[in-house]
Amino acid sequence: MAAVRVVEPEWLDTLAPEDPRARHSRRDLARLNAVMRNAGIVARELRTTAIARIAEIGAGDGAFALRLASRLPVREASFVLLDRLPAPAPSPQGGWRFETATRDALEWLADEATGSFDAIVANLFLHHFDDAPLARLLDAIARRAARFVACEPRRSILALGGSRLVGLLGCNDVTRHDAVASVRAGFSGREISALWKAPGWRLEERPRGLFSHVFTAVRE
Repeated sequence: MAAVRVVEPEWLDTLAPEDPRARHSRRDLARLNAVMRNAGIVARELRTTAIARIAEIGAGDGAFALRLASRLPVREASFVLLDRLPAPAPSPQGGWRFETATRDALEWLADEATGSFDAIVANLFLHHFDDAPLARLLDAIARRAARFVACEPRRSILALGGSRLVGLLGCNDVTRHDAVASVRAGFSGREISALWKAPGWRLEERPRGLFSHVFTAVRE
């Protein structure tokens, strides 16, 4: 297993959204998220947070946001889903109101009109960035949120082995390639914490489950 992160392009990011292989891969990702239980992992990190407004960066089609929202006990809250590609906002449910934003994450976070959030979350998103742009992204998140939770691929021999077996779950060639690439670009130790430069935050970073790596930042 590589001692350092290796970030390389993932095939899904190069395909048109309507490409059949891309559609198949997005279904694969939903299945893999369920297997990894990422929504439950992030929900547990948010269990002590009073949420009236939350956002997910890199939200894709909103499938993860819906699973996360179903696990958070709120009476009324808004959920902003940010992605570079347009997607319809999910219908309101269980006290949640959903809205979408179609922009680059850094541009959106730098815009004062974006406002502030009780929490910002990211699921399998940070590993797409090399260290320098990731540090800029984390700094921008710190200006917008009271809490940030990210669930990312763990960079380990076990996770790499698991990524090479996703074909057994019916994953297509795009997902099989991207699963391995994701682990190689994933995190271990306190690599995300080392890039978080904003003062006045409590940071936690650790492995969760068999394949996930979780980072949590809470404003003190």
